[in-house]
Amino acid sequence: MAFLLHAQPSHSLPAADLRRPSPLIHRGPASVRFPLRCKAVDSYGGNSDDLYLLTGDTAPASALLSRTRLEDAIKNNTTRLRIFSGTANPSLAQEISCYLGLELGKIKIKRFADGEIYVQLQESVRGCDVFLVQPTCPPANENLMELLVMIDACRRASAKTITAVIPYFGYARADRKTQGRESIAAKLVANLITESGADRVLACDLHSGQSMGYFDIPVDHVYGQPVILDYLASKGISSDDLVVVSPDVGGVARARAFAKKLSDAPLAIVDKRRHGHNVAEVMNLIGDVKGKVAIMVDDMIDTAGTISKGAALLHQEGAREVYACTTHAVFSPPAISRLSSGLFQEVIITNTIPLSEQNYFPQLTVLSVANLLAETIWRVHDDCSGDIEPFSTLGID
Repeated sequence: MAFLLHAQPSHSLPAADLRRPSPLIHRGPASVRFPLRCKAVDSYGGNSDDLYLLTGDTAPASALLSRTRLEDAIKNNTTRLRIFSGTANPSLAQEISCYLGLELGKIKIKRFADGEIYVQLQESVRGCDVFLVQPTCPPANENLMELLVMIDACRRASAKTITAVIPYFGYARADRKTQGRESIAAKLVANLITESGADRVLACDLHSGQSMGYFDIPVDHVYGQPVILDYLASKGISSDDLVVVSPDVGGVARARAFAKKLSDAPLAIVDKRRHGHNVAEVMNLIGDVKGKVAIMVDDMIDTAGTISKGAALLHQEGAREVYACTTHAVFSPPAISRLSSGLFQEVIITNTIPLSEQNYFPQLTVLSVANLLAETIWRVHDDCSGDIEPFSTLGID
């Protein structure tokens, strides 16, 4: 079956016609935005005739100048920026293209009877900066191979530059040898992406920072923290009641950075011992959570064994409420039953990985990272740096 994607932008939407997005999707701080409308599918799976993005706060002059160049290029049809989506997360790609006011590039992707992947670009990309949005989420091997074939198609179509936008980088956990005779699959995947013809990689919340060093091409590493922090700030929880919890020792640096931005909240650490893959055992808690609202922070939730056992320990130690915050919701079974068991007041995730309807439960909140990725894409295309507010948290060099 062929897979065709495109979005229709609107650049003349009156301010009075703006409506808020679905309450399930919270969109983080928008920065330099302009009102637009497009046909899209919300990231929670529901159909929406119109997806609206709201105008953000005032931005620095240099950022406004960059945005003005984008608007002029779109108006004059001279932009050399092209965004294409694979089949892994088309709704996120649509949000990104709508944010930028661009049409999503037309691409044909199909699978033959024997499972082989066929890709054909339906428009010219000669001399263009091409961005391919394709997380390598489950099924990881299918989505990875599709990304490689898409990159090859763009290279053979004479694209000027090819950037692989990978909101979730599969195989990122296989970033080192923990035992003898193991593979380092993260390095292998990085080599495959590089050799297929990609000139740059844009990734979101890699499992470990050293994964950037596996690529022989530039890597822009964007963090989903600003979106989650903005949402938590909107809940009005007193800073005196907060404590940020790392579910394991390996995530202490991530939790410390999160706590610093969350009113410099205190930090607690769950000490666990892992006896096998996807099997975790909680041992004890380092820090005080009694009577506090505990915010557990991790880069991903897979089977939810680590974070659910950590939450149970926090309740035993007297935590008043427990929130789980993560960028990547892999949600392998039995994650849903563990997360919806009543241990968590709320489970906050982002839409880097598409979520099927059957995986939703009452405590789940999905936030969109489309604005972060879109801002990064434009600044890479426009040769801008991200070291000025409000983009300094994007992690763009």
